[in-house]
Amino acid sequence: MPIEIKVPSLGESVTTATVGKWLKQPGDAVKADEPIVELETDKVSVEVPAPADGRLESHAVAEGDEVDVGAVLATLEKGAAGNAASAKPAAAKSAAKSDTKPAEAPKQAPKAAAPAADAPTQTDYDVIVIGAGPGGYVGAIRAAQLGFKVACVEKRATLGGTCLNVGCIPSKALLQSSENFHAAGHDFAAHGVVIDSVKLDLAKMQARKADIVGANVKGVEYLFKKNGITWLKGHGKVEGTGRITVDGKPVTAKHIIVASGSDSANLPGIEIDEKVIVTSTGALELSSVPKRLVVIGGGVIGLELGSVWSRLGADVTVVEFLDRLVPGTDNEVATQFQKLLVKQGFKMKLGHKVTKAEKTKSGVVLTVEPSAGGQAETLEADVVLVAVGRTAASKNMGLEEAGIELDKRGRIVVDAHYATNVPGIYAIGDVIAGPMLAHKAEEEGVALAELLAGQAGHVNYDAIPGVIYTWPEVASVGFTEEQLKEKGTEYKIGKFPFMANGRARALGMTDGFVKVLACKQTDRVLGVHIIGPCAGELIAEATMAIEFGASAEDIGRVCHAHPTLSEAVKEAALGADGRSLNI
Repeated sequence: MPIEIKVPSLGESVTTATVGKWLKQPGDAVKADEPIVELETDKVSVEVPAPADGRLESHAVAEGDEVDVGAVLATLEKGAAGNAASAKPAAAKSAAKSDTKPAEAPKQAPKAAAPAADAPTQTDYDVIVIGAGPGGYVGAIRAAQLGFKVACVEKRATLGGTCLNVGCIPSKALLQSSENFHAAGHDFAAHGVVIDSVKLDLAKMQARKADIVGANVKGVEYLFKKNGITWLKGHGKVEGTGRITVDGKPVTAKHIIVASGSDSANLPGIEIDEKVIVTSTGALELSSVPKRLVVIGGGVIGLELGSVWSRLGADVTVVEFLDRLVPGTDNEVATQFQKLLVKQGFKMKLGHKVTKAEKTKSGVVLTVEPSAGGQAETLEADVVLVAVGRTAASKNMGLEEAGIELDKRGRIVVDAHYATNVPGIYAIGDVIAGPMLAHKAEEEGVALAELLAGQAGHVNYDAIPGVIYTWPEVASVGFTEEQLKEKGTEYKIGKFPFMANGRARALGMTDGFVKVLACKQTDRVLGVHIIGPCAGELIAEATMAIEFGASAEDIGRVCHAHPTLSEAVKEAALGADGRSLNI
Protein backbone atom coordinates (compact mmCIF):
# COMPACT_ATOMS: atom_id res chain seq x y z
CA MET A 1 0.00 0.00 0.00
CA PRO A 2 1.44 3.42 -0.92
CA ILE A 3 2.81 5.56 1.91
CA GLU A 4 1.63 9.15 2.11
CA ILE A 5 4.43 11.70 2.63
CA LYS A 6 3.03 14.67 4.49
CA VAL A 7 4.11 18.19 5.46
CA PRO A 8 5.88 17.82 8.82
CA SER A 9 5.58 20.14 11.79
CA LEU A 10 7.56 23.26 10.94
CA GLY A 11 7.89 24.72 14.40
CA GLU A 12 5.58 26.31 16.89
CA SER A 13 2.86 28.50 15.30
CA VAL A 14 4.07 27.84 11.74
CA THR A 15 1.11 26.29 9.93
CA THR A 16 1.90 26.67 6.22
CA ALA A 17 4.81 26.43 3.83
CA THR A 18 5.56 26.86 0.14
CA VAL A 19 6.72 23.97 -2.04
CA GLY A 20 10.09 25.22 -3.21
CA LYS A 21 11.72 22.47 -5.25
CA TRP A 22 10.98 18.82 -6.02
CA LEU A 23 14.24 16.92 -5.63
CA LYS A 24 12.71 13.61 -6.77
CA GLN A 25 10.25 12.96 -9.58
CA PRO A 26 7.54 10.28 -9.99
CA GLY A 27 9.19 6.99 -10.86
CA ASP A 28 12.48 7.83 -9.16
CA ALA A 29 14.05 5.39 -6.74
CA VAL A 30 14.56 6.84 -3.28
CA LYS A 31 16.35 5.74 -0.15
CA ALA A 32 15.04 6.12 3.38
CA ASP A 33 15.84 9.61 4.73
CA GLU A 34 16.81 10.86 1.24
CA PRO A 35 15.40 14.38 0.62
CA ILE A 36 12.55 14.42 -1.88
CA VAL A 37 11.22 17.99 -1.67
CA GLU A 38 12.14 21.38 -0.23
CA LEU A 39 9.61 23.40 1.72
CA GLU A 40 10.09 27.07 2.54
CA THR A 41 8.64 29.26 5.27
CA ASP A 42 9.37 32.86 6.17
CA LYS A 43 12.06 31.65 8.54
CA VAL A 44 13.63 28.44 7.25
CA SER A 45 14.07 26.08 4.34
CA VAL A 46 13.28 22.44 5.20
CA GLU A 47 13.92 19.22 3.29
CA VAL A 48 11.29 16.49 3.64
CA PRO A 49 12.90 13.03 3.57
CA ALA A 50 11.53 9.73 2.25
CA PRO A 51 10.20 7.60 5.14
CA ALA A 52 11.45 4.35 3.56
CA ASP A 53 13.23 2.83 0.54
CA GLY A 54 11.02 2.62 -2.52
CA ARG A 55 9.73 4.38 -5.62
CA LEU A 56 8.09 7.80 -5.65
CA GLU A 57 4.66 7.30 -7.19
CA SER A 58 3.27 10.80 -7.59
CA HIS A 59 3.38 14.44 -6.52
CA ALA A 60 0.22 15.65 -4.82
CA VAL A 61 1.25 19.32 -5.11
CA ALA A 62 3.31 21.45 -7.47
CA GLU A 63 6.28 23.76 -6.96
CA GLY A 64 5.04 27.11 -5.70
CA ASP A 65 1.92 25.69 -4.03
CA GLU A 66 1.17 26.72 -0.47
CA VAL A 67 0.54 23.71 1.76
CA ASP A 68 -0.68 23.23 5.32
CA VAL A 69 1.10 21.18 7.97
CA GLY A 70 -0.18 17.62 7.63
CA ALA A 71 -1.12 17.93 3.94
CA VAL A 72 -0.09 15.12 1.59
CA LEU A 73 2.91 16.02 -0.56
CA ALA A 74 3.50 12.76 -2.44
CA THR A 75 2.99 9.00 -2.32
CA LEU A 76 5.69 6.35 -2.09
CA GLU A 77 5.53 2.69 -3.03
CA LYS A 78 7.61 1.10 -0.28
CA GLY A 79 10.28 -1.31 -1.48
CA ALA A 80 9.44 -0.90 -5.16
CA ALA A 81 12.24 -0.51 -7.70
CA GLY A 82 12.48 2.91 -9.31
CA ASN A 83 14.11 4.49 -12.30
CA ALA A 84 17.57 5.30 -10.99
CA ALA A 85 18.71 6.76 -14.29
CA SER A 86 16.03 9.42 -14.30
CA ALA A 87 16.42 10.40 -10.68
CA LYS A 88 17.34 14.01 -10.07
CA PRO A 89 19.69 14.15 -7.11
CA ALA A 90 19.74 17.08 -4.76
CA ALA A 91 22.70 19.40 -4.99
CA ALA A 92 25.82 18.19 -3.26
CA LYS A 93 26.17 19.22 0.38
CA SER A 94 29.14 19.99 2.52
CA ALA A 95 30.72 17.24 4.59
CA ALA A 96 28.44 15.96 7.34
CA LYS A 97 29.60 16.37 10.91
CA SER A 98 26.45 15.53 12.85
CA ASP A 99 23.98 12.69 12.98
CA THR A 100 21.20 14.90 11.64
CA LYS A 101 21.51 18.05 9.53
CA PRO A 102 19.67 21.36 9.39
CA ALA A 103 18.48 22.26 5.90
CA GLU A 104 19.80 25.78 5.48
CA ALA A 105 22.22 25.54 2.56
CA PRO A 106 21.29 26.97 -0.86
CA LYS A 107 20.27 23.70 -2.48
CA GLN A 108 18.15 24.70 -5.46
CA ALA A 109 19.42 23.24 -8.71
CA PRO A 110 19.53 25.86 -11.50
CA LYS A 111 17.61 25.45 -14.70
CA ALA A 112 19.18 25.11 -18.12
CA ALA A 113 21.85 27.72 -18.69
CA ALA A 114 21.16 30.78 -20.79
CA PRO A 115 23.14 31.17 -24.03
CA ALA A 116 26.62 32.59 -23.59
CA ALA A 117 27.09 33.81 -27.15
CA ASP A 118 27.73 37.38 -26.04
CA ALA A 119 30.39 36.47 -23.50
CA PRO A 120 33.46 38.71 -23.97
CA THR A 121 36.65 37.02 -25.12
CA GLN A 122 38.81 39.42 -23.12
CA THR A 123 37.72 41.01 -19.85
CA ASP A 124 38.58 43.96 -17.65
CA TYR A 125 38.71 41.79 -14.52
CA ASP A 126 38.82 38.16 -13.50
CA VAL A 127 36.17 38.67 -10.80
CA ILE A 128 33.63 41.42 -10.25
CA VAL A 129 31.62 41.40 -7.02
CA ILE A 130 28.41 43.44 -6.90
CA GLY A 131 27.95 44.59 -3.32
CA ALA A 132 30.54 45.42 -0.65
CA GLY A 133 28.78 43.99 2.39
CA PRO A 134 30.36 41.22 4.50
CA GLY A 135 29.87 38.55 1.83
CA GLY A 136 30.99 40.79 -1.00
CA TYR A 137 34.04 42.43 0.50
CA VAL A 138 35.31 39.25 2.17
CA GLY A 139 34.78 37.29 -1.06
CA ALA A 140 36.62 39.99 -3.00
CA ILE A 141 39.54 39.92 -0.58
CA ARG A 142 39.82 36.13 -0.73
CA ALA A 143 39.66 36.19 -4.54
CA ALA A 144 42.46 38.78 -4.61
CA GLN A 145 44.53 36.64 -2.23
CA LEU A 146 44.15 33.77 -4.70
CA GLY A 147 45.62 35.85 -7.52
CA PHE A 148 42.50 37.09 -9.30
CA LYS A 149 42.23 40.62 -10.64
CA VAL A 150 39.21 41.85 -8.66
CA ALA A 151 36.77 44.75 -8.68
CA CYS A 152 33.88 45.38 -6.30
CA VAL A 153 30.84 47.47 -7.21
CA GLU A 154 29.27 49.50 -4.41
CA LYS A 155 26.75 52.32 -4.73
CA ARG A 156 27.01 53.53 -1.13
CA ALA A 157 29.44 56.32 -0.31
CA THR A 158 31.21 53.87 2.02
CA LEU A 159 32.08 50.18 1.90
CA GLY A 160 30.76 47.53 4.29
CA GLY A 161 27.15 47.23 3.19
CA THR A 162 24.17 47.22 5.54
CA CYS A 163 26.09 45.40 8.26
CA LEU A 164 28.85 47.94 8.83
CA ASN A 165 26.87 51.06 7.95
CA VAL A 166 23.33 50.63 9.29
CA GLY A 167 23.17 47.14 10.79
CA CYS A 168 25.41 44.88 12.85
CA ILE A 169 28.09 47.38 13.85
CA PRO A 170 26.08 50.51 14.76
CA SER A 171 23.43 48.46 16.56
CA LYS A 172 26.06 46.72 18.70
CA ALA A 173 27.65 50.08 19.50
CA LEU A 174 24.31 51.39 20.78
CA LEU A 175 23.57 48.13 22.59
CA GLN A 176 26.86 48.41 24.50
CA SER A 177 26.37 52.09 25.30
CA SER A 178 22.81 51.54 26.49
CA GLU A 179 23.92 48.57 28.63
CA ASN A 180 26.52 50.80 30.28
CA PHE A 181 23.93 53.52 30.92
CA HIS A 182 21.46 51.07 32.42
CA ALA A 183 24.13 49.38 34.55
CA ALA A 184 25.30 52.72 35.93
CA GLY A 185 21.77 53.55 37.04
CA HIS A 186 20.65 50.13 38.23
CA ASP A 187 23.43 47.58 38.71
CA PHE A 188 26.61 49.28 39.92
CA ALA A 189 25.28 49.89 43.46
CA ALA A 190 25.32 46.14 44.10
CA HIS A 191 29.08 46.26 43.46
CA GLY A 192 29.54 49.09 45.93
CA VAL A 193 29.75 51.71 43.20
CA VAL A 194 27.19 54.35 44.14
CA ILE A 195 26.30 56.94 41.51
CA ASP A 196 23.91 59.59 42.79
CA SER A 197 22.64 60.55 39.34
CA VAL A 198 23.16 59.33 35.82
CA LYS A 199 22.64 61.64 32.88
CA LEU A 200 22.13 60.55 29.29
CA ASP A 201 24.00 62.40 26.53
CA LEU A 202 22.33 60.80 23.52
CA ALA A 203 24.14 63.03 21.03
CA LYS A 204 27.50 61.86 22.35
CA MET A 205 26.31 58.24 22.32
CA GLN A 206 25.28 58.62 18.69
CA ALA A 207 28.58 60.30 17.86
CA ARG A 208 30.49 57.40 19.39
CA LYS A 209 28.47 55.01 17.25
CA ALA A 210 29.24 57.04 14.14
CA ASP A 211 32.97 56.99 14.96
CA ILE A 212 32.91 53.20 15.29
CA VAL A 213 31.09 52.84 11.97
CA GLY A 214 33.55 55.21 10.32
CA ALA A 215 36.56 53.28 11.59
CA ASN A 216 35.12 49.98 10.32
CA VAL A 217 34.22 51.17 6.84
CA LYS A 218 37.59 52.89 6.45
CA GLY A 219 39.16 49.62 7.49
CA VAL A 220 37.48 47.85 4.58
CA GLU A 221 38.67 50.56 2.21
CA TYR A 222 42.22 50.00 3.50
CA LEU A 223 41.89 46.24 2.93
CA PHE A 224 40.79 46.88 -0.66
CA LYS A 225 43.91 48.97 -1.28
CA LYS A 226 46.12 46.43 0.47
CA ASN A 227 44.81 43.62 -1.72
CA GLY A 228 44.68 45.58 -4.99
CA ILE A 229 40.90 45.51 -5.30
CA THR A 230 39.30 48.19 -7.46
CA TRP A 231 36.25 49.91 -6.02
CA LEU A 232 33.79 50.66 -8.84
CA LYS A 233 31.53 53.33 -7.34
CA GLY A 234 27.96 53.29 -8.60
CA HIS A 235 24.92 51.12 -9.23
CA GLY A 236 25.74 47.72 -10.70
CA LYS A 237 23.48 46.07 -13.24
CA VAL A 238 23.95 42.61 -14.72
CA GLU A 239 23.78 42.44 -18.51
CA GLY A 240 24.61 38.75 -19.05
CA THR A 241 27.56 36.38 -19.06
CA GLY A 242 30.71 38.38 -18.38
CA ARG A 243 28.99 41.77 -18.65
CA ILE A 244 27.71 44.37 -16.20
CA THR A 245 27.26 48.12 -16.19
CA VAL A 246 28.14 50.53 -13.38
CA ASP A 247 25.98 53.64 -13.64
CA GLY A 248 25.58 52.75 -17.30
CA LYS A 249 29.27 52.25 -18.02
CA PRO A 250 30.09 48.73 -19.34
CA VAL A 251 32.56 46.55 -17.45
CA THR A 252 33.50 42.93 -18.16
CA ALA A 253 34.73 40.01 -16.06
CA LYS A 254 35.24 36.26 -16.34
CA HIS A 255 33.24 35.72 -13.15
CA ILE A 256 30.44 37.91 -11.74
CA ILE A 257 29.35 37.49 -8.13
CA VAL A 258 26.09 39.08 -6.96
CA ALA A 259 26.32 39.89 -3.26
CA SER A 260 23.68 42.60 -3.06
CA GLY A 261 22.36 41.61 0.37
CA SER A 262 18.88 42.40 1.65
CA ASP A 263 16.49 45.24 2.44
CA SER A 264 14.09 45.81 5.33
CA ALA A 265 10.68 44.27 4.71
CA ASN A 266 7.55 46.34 5.15
CA LEU A 267 3.88 45.77 5.83
CA PRO A 268 1.14 46.77 3.33
CA GLY A 269 -0.39 50.16 4.01
CA ILE A 270 2.35 51.35 6.38
CA GLU A 271 4.39 54.26 5.09
CA ILE A 272 7.99 54.37 6.30
CA ASP A 273 9.34 57.90 6.81
CA GLU A 274 12.37 56.98 9.00
CA LYS A 275 11.24 59.63 11.50
CA VAL A 276 8.18 58.35 13.36
CA ILE A 277 7.61 55.12 11.42
CA VAL A 278 11.07 53.68 11.02
CA THR A 279 12.99 50.62 9.92
CA SER A 280 16.15 49.54 11.71
CA THR A 281 17.98 52.30 9.79
CA GLY A 282 15.85 55.05 11.29
CA ALA A 283 15.80 53.43 14.73
CA LEU A 284 19.59 53.75 14.87
CA GLU A 285 19.42 57.52 14.25
CA LEU A 286 16.76 58.77 16.67
CA SER A 287 17.80 62.11 18.17
CA SER A 288 15.70 61.71 21.31
CA VAL A 289 14.38 58.84 23.38
CA PRO A 290 10.73 58.14 22.51
CA LYS A 291 8.40 57.88 25.50
CA ARG A 292 6.44 55.10 23.77
CA LEU A 293 8.04 52.80 21.21
CA VAL A 294 6.04 50.09 19.48
CA VAL A 295 8.07 47.38 17.77
CA ILE A 296 6.23 45.46 15.06
CA GLY A 297 7.91 42.06 14.94
CA GLY A 298 9.31 39.83 17.68
CA GLY A 299 12.47 38.82 15.87
CA VAL A 300 16.13 39.56 16.41
CA ILE A 301 16.30 43.10 14.98
CA GLY A 302 13.20 44.38 16.76
CA LEU A 303 14.21 42.99 20.15
CA GLU A 304 17.78 44.26 19.92
CA LEU A 305 16.76 47.80 19.01
CA GLY A 306 13.84 47.64 21.41
CA SER A 307 16.38 46.81 24.13
CA VAL A 308 18.48 49.87 23.26
CA TRP A 309 15.63 52.31 23.66
CA SER A 310 14.07 50.49 26.61
CA ARG A 311 17.32 50.85 28.59
CA LEU A 312 17.44 54.53 27.70
CA GLY A 313 13.93 55.10 29.06
CA ALA A 314 11.36 54.20 26.39
CA ASP A 315 8.19 52.27 27.21
CA VAL A 316 8.45 49.42 24.67
CA THR A 317 5.60 47.27 23.37
CA VAL A 318 6.25 44.38 20.98
CA VAL A 319 3.50 43.32 18.57
CA GLU A 320 4.19 39.88 17.08
CA PHE A 321 1.97 37.93 14.65
CA LEU A 322 2.93 34.57 16.16
CA ASP A 323 2.26 33.55 19.75
CA ARG A 324 5.97 33.45 20.58
CA LEU A 325 9.17 35.45 20.12
CA VAL A 326 12.11 34.63 17.82
CA PRO A 327 10.64 31.74 15.77
CA GLY A 328 13.10 28.94 15.13
CA THR A 329 14.78 29.35 18.51
CA ASP A 330 14.62 26.43 20.95
CA ASN A 331 11.24 26.71 22.72
CA GLU A 332 12.67 26.47 26.22
CA VAL A 333 15.14 29.26 25.48
CA ALA A 334 12.45 31.42 23.84
CA THR A 335 10.14 31.02 26.85
CA GLN A 336 12.88 32.03 29.28
CA PHE A 337 13.88 34.90 26.99
CA GLN A 338 10.35 36.29 26.95
CA LYS A 339 10.10 36.13 30.75
CA LEU A 340 13.36 38.05 31.15
CA LEU A 341 12.34 40.74 28.65
CA VAL A 342 9.02 41.22 30.43
CA LYS A 343 10.93 41.49 33.71
CA GLN A 344 12.98 44.26 32.08
CA GLY A 345 9.80 46.18 31.25
CA PHE A 346 8.86 45.02 27.76
CA LYS A 347 5.14 44.72 27.06
CA MET A 348 4.16 41.87 24.76
CA LYS A 349 1.20 41.58 22.41
CA LEU A 350 1.85 38.16 20.91
CA GLY A 351 -0.56 36.58 18.45
CA HIS A 352 -1.50 40.04 17.12
CA LYS A 353 -1.12 41.94 13.85
CA VAL A 354 -1.07 45.60 12.88
CA THR A 355 -3.71 46.46 10.29
CA LYS A 356 -3.37 50.24 10.16
CA ALA A 357 -0.89 52.98 11.06
CA GLU A 358 -2.14 56.58 11.20
CA LYS A 359 0.28 59.45 11.78
CA THR A 360 -0.87 62.19 14.13
CA LYS A 361 0.66 65.42 15.41
CA SER A 362 1.95 63.61 18.47
CA GLY A 363 3.08 60.35 16.85
CA VAL A 364 1.33 57.29 15.45
CA VAL A 365 -1.90 55.45 16.23
CA LEU A 366 -1.78 51.75 15.36
CA THR A 367 -4.78 49.51 14.87
CA VAL A 368 -4.03 46.06 16.23
CA GLU A 369 -6.13 42.91 16.22
CA PRO A 370 -5.62 39.22 17.06
CA SER A 371 -3.87 37.28 14.29
CA ALA A 372 -6.67 34.71 14.30
CA GLY A 373 -9.33 37.42 14.10
CA GLY A 374 -11.16 39.29 16.83
CA GLN A 375 -11.74 42.66 18.40
CA ALA A 376 -9.42 45.42 17.18
CA GLU A 377 -7.77 47.90 19.51
CA THR A 378 -5.49 50.91 19.15
CA LEU A 379 -1.99 51.60 20.41
CA GLU A 380 -0.47 55.07 20.59
CA ALA A 381 3.26 55.51 20.01
CA ASP A 382 5.77 58.29 19.57
CA VAL A 383 7.83 56.03 17.28
CA VAL A 384 6.96 52.77 15.53
CA LEU A 385 9.74 50.40 14.49
CA VAL A 386 8.79 48.04 11.66
CA ALA A 387 10.98 44.97 12.10
CA VAL A 388 9.19 42.19 10.24
CA GLY A 389 12.22 40.68 8.54
CA ARG A 390 14.27 41.35 5.44
CA THR A 391 13.89 40.63 1.74
CA ALA A 392 16.50 39.82 -0.90
CA ALA A 393 17.89 42.93 -2.63
CA SER A 394 17.44 41.64 -6.17
CA LYS A 395 15.35 44.37 -7.81
CA ASN A 396 16.56 46.86 -10.41
CA MET A 397 19.75 44.92 -11.07
CA GLY A 398 18.88 43.49 -14.47
CA LEU A 399 18.79 39.95 -13.10
CA GLU A 400 15.57 38.79 -14.72
CA GLU A 401 16.38 40.60 -17.97
CA ALA A 402 19.68 38.71 -18.03
CA GLY A 403 17.80 35.42 -17.64
CA ILE A 404 18.82 34.75 -14.04
CA GLU A 405 16.27 32.63 -12.21
CA LEU A 406 14.67 34.01 -9.05
CA ASP A 407 12.43 32.15 -6.62
CA LYS A 408 9.04 33.39 -5.41
CA ARG A 409 10.70 35.47 -2.71
CA GLY A 410 12.98 37.26 -5.13
CA ARG A 411 16.06 35.30 -4.09
CA ILE A 412 18.56 34.21 -6.71
CA VAL A 413 18.45 30.47 -7.38
CA VAL A 414 21.89 28.85 -7.17
CA ASP A 415 23.36 25.37 -7.09
CA ALA A 416 25.63 23.92 -4.40
CA HIS A 417 28.57 25.89 -5.87
CA TYR A 418 26.64 29.20 -5.85
CA ALA A 419 26.25 29.21 -9.65
CA THR A 420 23.12 30.69 -11.21
CA ASN A 421 21.56 29.31 -14.39
CA VAL A 422 23.50 31.89 -16.45
CA PRO A 423 27.12 30.82 -17.07
CA GLY A 424 29.74 32.79 -15.19
CA ILE A 425 27.30 34.46 -12.79
CA TYR A 426 27.16 33.49 -9.11
CA ALA A 427 25.40 34.72 -5.98
CA ILE A 428 26.01 34.58 -2.23
CA GLY A 429 24.69 35.94 1.06
CA ASP A 430 21.25 37.36 1.82
CA VAL A 431 20.28 37.44 -1.86
CA ILE A 432 20.15 33.59 -1.94
CA ALA A 433 18.34 31.08 0.27
CA GLY A 434 19.45 30.43 3.84
CA PRO A 435 19.77 32.41 7.05
CA MET A 436 20.36 36.13 6.55
CA LEU A 437 23.51 36.36 8.63
CA ALA A 438 26.66 38.34 7.91
CA HIS A 439 28.95 35.48 8.88
CA LYS A 440 27.07 33.05 6.64
CA ALA A 441 27.62 35.46 3.73
CA GLU A 442 31.32 35.78 4.59
CA GLU A 443 31.81 32.01 4.59
CA GLU A 444 30.06 31.76 1.22
CA GLY A 445 32.23 34.52 -0.21
CA VAL A 446 35.40 32.68 0.82
CA ALA A 447 34.09 29.32 -0.38
CA LEU A 448 33.10 30.68 -3.80
CA ALA A 449 36.44 32.43 -4.32
CA GLU A 450 38.21 29.17 -3.54
CA LEU A 451 35.93 27.21 -5.87
CA LEU A 452 36.68 29.65 -8.70
CA ALA A 453 40.38 29.03 -8.03
CA GLY A 454 39.89 25.27 -8.36
CA GLN A 455 40.04 24.61 -4.64
CA ALA A 456 37.56 22.71 -2.49
CA GLY A 457 35.77 25.62 -0.86
CA HIS A 458 32.65 24.72 1.09
CA VAL A 459 30.37 25.92 3.88
CA ASN A 460 29.14 23.58 6.60
CA TYR A 461 25.56 24.76 7.05
CA ASP A 462 25.21 22.48 10.08
CA ALA A 463 27.53 24.79 11.99
CA ILE A 464 26.23 28.34 11.44
CA PRO A 465 25.66 30.01 14.83
CA GLY A 466 23.00 32.62 15.47
CA VAL A 467 23.17 35.28 18.18
CA ILE A 468 20.69 37.79 19.62
CA TYR A 469 22.64 40.64 21.27
CA THR A 470 20.09 41.59 23.91
CA TRP A 471 20.79 41.16 27.61
CA PRO A 472 21.01 38.37 28.37
CA GLU A 473 22.32 37.27 25.01
CA VAL A 474 20.82 34.30 23.19
CA ALA A 475 22.96 32.05 20.99
CA SER A 476 22.25 28.80 19.17
CA VAL A 477 23.92 26.38 16.79
CA GLY A 478 22.64 23.12 15.31
CA PHE A 479 19.24 21.57 15.96
CA THR A 480 16.61 22.61 18.46
CA GLU A 481 14.88 20.06 20.63
CA GLU A 482 11.68 20.52 18.62
CA GLN A 483 13.46 19.79 15.33
CA LEU A 484 14.98 16.60 16.72
CA LYS A 485 11.58 15.43 17.94
CA GLU A 486 10.09 16.09 14.51
CA LYS A 487 12.82 14.07 12.82
CA GLY A 488 12.45 11.22 15.25
CA THR A 489 16.07 11.51 16.38
CA GLU A 490 16.69 10.11 19.84
CA TYR A 491 18.63 12.59 21.92
CA LYS A 492 19.71 13.40 25.45
CA ILE A 493 19.90 16.75 27.20
CA GLY A 494 22.53 18.33 29.39
CA LYS A 495 21.62 21.63 31.02
CA PHE A 496 23.48 23.89 33.41
CA PRO A 497 22.27 27.20 34.91
CA PHE A 498 24.52 30.24 35.15
CA MET A 499 23.30 30.60 38.74
CA ALA A 500 25.61 27.69 39.57
CA ASN A 501 28.61 29.20 37.76
CA GLY A 502 31.15 31.01 39.94
CA ARG A 503 32.18 33.55 37.33
CA ALA A 504 28.55 34.46 36.57
CA ARG A 505 27.94 35.03 40.27
CA ALA A 506 31.00 37.27 40.51
CA LEU A 507 29.73 39.27 37.55
CA GLY A 508 26.23 39.47 38.98
CA MET A 509 24.88 37.97 35.75
CA THR A 510 23.20 34.72 36.70
CA ASP A 511 20.14 34.66 34.41
CA GLY A 512 19.92 31.83 31.88
CA PHE A 513 21.46 28.47 31.14
CA VAL A 514 23.40 26.34 28.66
CA LYS A 515 21.57 23.47 26.96
CA VAL A 516 23.42 20.72 25.08
CA LEU A 517 21.59 18.24 22.85
CA ALA A 518 23.49 15.07 21.96
CA CYS A 519 22.63 11.94 19.99
CA LYS A 520 21.43 9.23 22.38
CA GLN A 521 23.30 6.49 20.48
CA THR A 522 26.57 8.19 19.51
CA ASP A 523 26.80 11.13 21.97
CA ARG A 524 27.59 13.41 19.02
CA VAL A 525 26.62 17.04 19.69
CA LEU A 526 23.53 17.94 17.65
CA GLY A 527 22.69 21.37 19.03
CA VAL A 528 23.69 23.85 21.72
CA HIS A 529 21.48 26.68 22.97
CA ILE A 530 22.61 29.36 25.40
CA ILE A 531 20.78 32.20 27.09
CA GLY A 532 22.94 34.18 29.43
CA PRO A 533 26.02 36.41 29.73
CA CYS A 534 28.37 36.41 26.73
CA ALA A 535 26.35 33.70 24.97
CA GLY A 536 27.56 35.00 21.60
CA GLU A 537 31.15 34.28 22.60
CA LEU A 538 30.46 30.95 24.31
CA ILE A 539 28.66 29.55 21.26
CA ALA A 540 31.97 29.43 19.35
CA GLU A 541 33.09 26.39 21.34
CA ALA A 542 29.83 24.61 20.53
CA THR A 543 30.15 25.52 16.85
CA MET A 544 33.66 24.09 16.81
CA ALA A 545 32.37 20.90 18.43
CA ILE A 546 29.69 20.44 15.77
CA GLU A 547 32.11 21.32 12.95
CA PHE A 548 34.50 18.55 14.00
CA GLY A 549 31.88 15.99 15.01
CA ALA A 550 32.68 16.12 18.72
CA SER A 551 30.71 14.25 21.35
CA ALA A 552 29.32 15.79 24.53
CA GLU A 553 31.94 13.78 26.39
CA ASP A 554 34.66 15.43 24.29
CA ILE A 555 33.55 18.86 25.50
CA GLY A 556 33.21 17.60 29.06
CA ARG A 557 36.75 16.22 29.11
CA VAL A 558 38.37 19.44 27.87
CA CYS A 559 39.98 21.46 30.66
CA HIS A 560 38.23 24.83 30.98
CA ALA A 561 39.83 27.66 32.94
CA HIS A 562 38.32 28.42 36.35
CA PRO A 563 36.48 30.58 37.07
CA THR A 564 35.03 31.27 33.63
CA LEU A 565 31.61 31.37 32.01
CA SER A 566 32.80 28.68 29.61
CA GLU A 567 32.68 26.17 32.45
CA ALA A 568 28.90 26.27 32.08
CA VAL A 569 29.31 24.77 28.60
CA LYS A 570 31.53 21.99 30.00
CA GLU A 571 29.05 21.30 32.82
CA ALA A 572 26.08 21.15 30.42
CA ALA A 573 28.02 18.72 28.21
CA LEU A 574 28.77 16.54 31.24
CA GLY A 575 25.10 16.79 32.15
CA ALA A 576 24.13 14.96 28.96
CA ASP A 577 25.39 11.84 30.75
CA GLY A 578 24.21 12.91 34.20
CA ARG A 579 27.74 13.85 35.21
CA SER A 580 27.53 17.59 35.99
CA LEU A 581 29.88 18.29 38.89
CA ASN A 582 28.61 21.59 40.29
CA ILE A 583 24.86 21.08 40.44
